[in-house]
Amino acid sequence: MVDFAHAVFEYPLTIAAEPDPFRLTNGRQQAETALTAVPDPAVRLVSLRGVDAAHLVLADVDLSGCLFAGTVHLDQLCLEGACTFDTTPSSARWRRWPPVRFTERRVLAEEHHWRAGRPDAVRGWNPAVLGAGRAGPLQLAPVYRALRKAFEDGKHEPGAADFYYGEMEMRRHAGDIPRSERSLLTAYWALSGYGLRASRALAWLGAAMLLTILLLMTVGLPQDTPKQTATGTVPAGGGRVTFAISKDDPRNPSGNRFTGERFEKALNVTLNSVVFRSADQDLTTAGTYIEMASRLTEPVLLGLAVLAVLAVRNRVKR
Repeated sequence: MVDFAHAVFEYPLTIAAEPDPFRLTNGRQQAETALTAVPDPAVRLVSLRGVDAAHLVLADVDLSGCLFAGTVHLDQLCLEGACTFDTTPSSARWRRWPPVRFTERRVLAEEHHWRAGRPDAVRGWNPAVLGAGRAGPLQLAPVYRALRKAFEDGKHEPGAADFYYGEMEMRRHAGDIPRSERSLLTAYWALSGYGLRASRALAWLGAAMLLTILLLMTVGLPQDTPKQTATGTVPAGGGRVTFAISKDDPRNPSGNRFTGERFEKALNVTLNSVVFRSADQDLTTAGTYIEMASRLTEPVLLGLAVLAVLAVRNRVKR
């Protein structure tokens, strides 16, 4: 375990774990029982607070308990090999109903400490140890941003995506942003996980389409297809005949509204609304407003789903 809190490096420094056992000059293996009491220990970094990380390289180091708040030039930190971070709890429940499950992602130890210390804390987050200090969303948002840039510079897309998620989470919980911005961030998180959770965005899109179909079948589609009628008068002595074409007003549905024909019509309207098109289907007054709302909301949900799918592609393209 290495603690570099407030250390000053005069030259570029590399901290790397050595997987092979050390050997003495006589060829015998160096006994390491005096260094640790656990078998096969990992090299753990405890803190980088107050350190200038511009010329620091970490390779195969366990960073799950490392404290990063206060590190200078953190965006220039070079991470190589299997540098591991802590993750979200695999399963956690709010103290109230309903239960909540966290999506797995890399998180900083300081986020664990902050979430564990909240009044509505859930099980699974690690509390702060003595001397770890306190760091809230205002301090952790720039840390996540700097580490995200470090991962992006290293072409590590999955790590960069996780730290972008953490940055957005800290911004959403920060107390210095306007309420309107926090509401937008909350909606962005709930609908698509900040554009990174494809399943969440597709689930919302499917729910919106199902609701639209049910509303159209219930009150949106007319009882019968309105028929057009043409009326005209033939002059007594002959001549030009003028026809007036009129169409019956759609009647509100009654009786059995959940039929195969009505489902097909509702599905056609809904699918066209997803791609922001009109289905040219006769609708009741309520159905017209339902279609308008669907054409506004569902293309947005489709765009978020596409964005999330592209984000997943970026995570696995390497």
